[in-house]
Amino acid sequence: MSNLNSPDSNVGHQEVTSAAETDTINTRHQRRMQRKKALMDEKIDQAQRATGVLLVHTGNGKGKSSSAFGMVMRALGHGMKVGVVQFIKGAMSTGEEIFLRRFPDEVQFHAMGEGYTWETQNRERDIEKATLAWEQGKKFLNDPSIGLVVFDELNIALKYHYLDINTVIADLDARPEMQHVVVTGRGALPELIAIADTVTEMQVVKHAFKDGIVAQAGVEW
Repeated sequence: MSNLNSPDSNVGHQEVTSAAETDTINTRHQRRMQRKKALMDEKIDQAQRATGVLLVHTGNGKGKSSSAFGMVMRALGHGMKVGVVQFIKGAMSTGEEIFLRRFPDEVQFHAMGEGYTWETQNRERDIEKATLAWEQGKKFLNDPSIGLVVFDELNIALKYHYLDINTVIADLDARPEMQHVVVTGRGALPELIAIADTVTEMQVVKHAFKDGIVAQAGVEW
């Protein structure tokens, strides 16, 4: 019969770190964190300019709009007013729209699309709706009381040339100094990426839809 307490047995054996080894590991970790803190403190000291930023969320992965609406929650937490314009979307009510309409004094929400482009199949109508949506967007960009503006799926409207990219960039550049803007949607144009302060590309690793799982309320919409 094998002896479970024998040092030669692998059954039930767990490595035991000595106190000296633990101290060494902790000391090395502390030194790494001290070096990292010094680097981060230096970067923070160099980044003292406060200004409105333009963020672009793009890529084929899930989470672009979700991240933007997470920023809406942050902005509201800081007492900021928010303007939302949804391009493309609008044929069906979404969870974010239902929720944010509970705060009409803090959030102005405009869902101004008529559905996915493969559903509408009417380019002229899509252009008309996108133009109207941008007119609303310009009102937000001209209002310094709006701290955060979300242009959900604007990248799609730009990708299909429903709107002129140069006009959009000019309007974004002319916004109030401290106003933040988030633009979402696949296929962000290089011109928009070039002027953005922060760009995040969402990548697909796995998606439930590919396994035949229907879009779920509260997760997808």
